[in-house]
Amino acid sequence: MSTNPNTENIKSQLRKGLLEYCILSVLEQKDSYASDIIRKLKEAELIVVEGTLYPLLTRQKNAGLLSYRWEESTQGPPRKYYIITDDGRSHLSELHEEWTALNRSVEKIRQPESAPQN
Repeated sequence: MSTNPNTENIKSQLRKGLLEYCILSVLEQKDSYASDIIRKLKEAELIVVEGTLYPLLTRQKNAGLLSYRWEESTQGPPRKYYIITDDGRSHLSELHEEWTALNRSVEKIRQPESAPQN
């Protein structure tokens, strides 16, 4: 079955828009390094590769939504742990409100109208 190229583009744009929200949500739960973030997203069936994640993390860090710290690892070089900032928490709260409202609106549209009552 062949997929309409426009459908693929829309799906890609939806994923990109949701990734920032999901990354901040993961970091709200606990400080994490990139591999942990990728694992958590994959567990939720959001497949993300490092080449997609690192630019997003950098953009969020530059926007003041994240910071990071280096932590020694028993399994190799030190790891960079990402930490959500207070600005990141505020931003996440706004994104959550918007997601909730959008999801509610879409569900209203998708619900079939009730048959008229006689």
